[in-house]
Amino acid sequence: MTFAAAALRRAVPLVALVLAACGGGGGGDAAAPSGAYATKTAYQPRQALASYEAPPTGFAKVYAELVARHGSRGLSSLKYDDAVLNLWSRAQADGALTPLGQRLGPDVEKIMRANFLLGWGVAGIGTPGYGNLTQVGMTEHRQLAERLARRNPELFSGQTFQGVPRRVEVLHSGQDRAVDSSQFFAASLAGAAPAVAGAIAPAVVNRYQLYPHKLSASGDAVADATSVNAAVLAASLDYQSYASSKDAAGFGAEAAAKVAAARAAPQVRSHARAVLERLFTSTFIDKLDAGAYSFSNNGTHTYSSADGRFTNTLTGDGKTKIQGIVDAAALIYELYIIAPGMAQETGSLDFGAYMPAEYAPTFAYLQDIDDFYGKGPSATEYGGVTTRFTQALLKDFFDEVGLIAQGRLERVARLRFTHAEVMIPFVARMGLRNASTPMPRAQTYTYGNNPWRGEDVSPMATNVQWDVVRDSRGTVLVKMLFNEQEVDFPAACDAARYATGSRYYEYTGLKRCYGL
Repeated sequence: MTFAAAALRRAVPLVALVLAACGGGGGGDAAAPSGAYATKTAYQPRQALASYEAPPTGFAKVYAELVARHGSRGLSSLKYDDAVLNLWSRAQADGALTPLGQRLGPDVEKIMRANFLLGWGVAGIGTPGYGNLTQVGMTEHRQLAERLARRNPELFSGQTFQGVPRRVEVLHSGQDRAVDSSQFFAASLAGAAPAVAGAIAPAVVNRYQLYPHKLSASGDAVADATSVNAAVLAASLDYQSYASSKDAAGFGAEAAAKVAAARAAPQVRSHARAVLERLFTSTFIDKLDAGAYSFSNNGTHTYSSADGRFTNTLTGDGKTKIQGIVDAAALIYELYIIAPGMAQETGSLDFGAYMPAEYAPTFAYLQDIDDFYGKGPSATEYGGVTTRFTQALLKDFFDEVGLIAQGRLERVARLRFTHAEVMIPFVARMGLRNASTPMPRAQTYTYGNNPWRGEDVSPMATNVQWDVVRDSRGTVLVKMLFNEQEVDFPAACDAARYATGSRYYEYTGLKRCYGL
């Protein structure tokens, strides 16, 4: 979480923030996410293959491009699980566990063991352990590739088009999860469309497009100060100052205070206590609430694979803190949302008993407000600080179509693999519906006043795809899919729509609309 750590260091008054009742999310209503898994929601395509709009008469598909988040993963490091296990161990020593609470520790250890060994024995995983893709995550990208091939059979039926040799390009951020996702995707595409298997080029790293939120002035210096990459580097440094609450304007500190206020809201505290009362005695919870107890991820653990050929020993860094009841419930929620994506590694462990459905939306909201201000649309007056660094990625989407418009047909597809920290600002920068509306600075994001939902905007393997078609005169049209659902470009681009009701847009008009 971007602002949560800063939020915990702030003393803020309790405020009442509207938390809507549990229900379906993603629309313009005030409903909370339906699954309450926020951005850890496992991926599902949003439209059936048979229902896609066909190209207009006289147009044929010539190109496809995609950017996708990595697939479902395990925990990023030894933190939430170890902190919760330390909390549980203290309660066990105090005799403060309920019957349900007695089950919590062993189940946390199941998640911990699965993360220590994650990827062991799996072809394509270089270093086993925390942060790797799960079997669910691998499947998400394999199936995403299969559907791409089935949706565009004419693109992947051979290695030439009108006599021109063509290739499939693969780019990733250089980070393990994105690298592995690209490999599973590419291998699946080769299997689904063997005619182009030999045309899939080796993957390359592009940090300016696919890891722009973490660029460094020294390691990512750009020689050409007028290039888009130089602008992205500057925007990245601005963003990092904002995310660490060190920007000169004070916007980062202001956003962190909004997140802190949300965590301190009476309803959040009430729901946190209700979650904990199912697991621990009131006396133990009172001590935690009063500050008599605090915990962190400072343990050391060792797990070995069943075959004895791999052993992993890790020590927590002590930076993930439990300093009250909201912290405790929020970290239990972190385990609740990671568990579905680890079903095959944990024996389909159900963490729902520890995070009841009536309380999960409260903690989904805490995730969403943090992501909204830390990665998403944030506030109108913040000047796009959370999205400007995606400019190179946006430009590349248009540049690729521009090559097609010039008659350059060397590439049949361009496939990019990245992270939520890029996908969330990218779709906000693109102006996609329900993913891009900032809040006025004087107001705070809630489920009641903004349709932005993490589970809709950035589930695992979230993706944006462009299908590109061309006619005999050289007119090029673009259709956009968001999580495999045909979607409109922003209303400001309606002049570029090819026909009333169509999801195809003229490339030249779109380019003007986006100011590129």
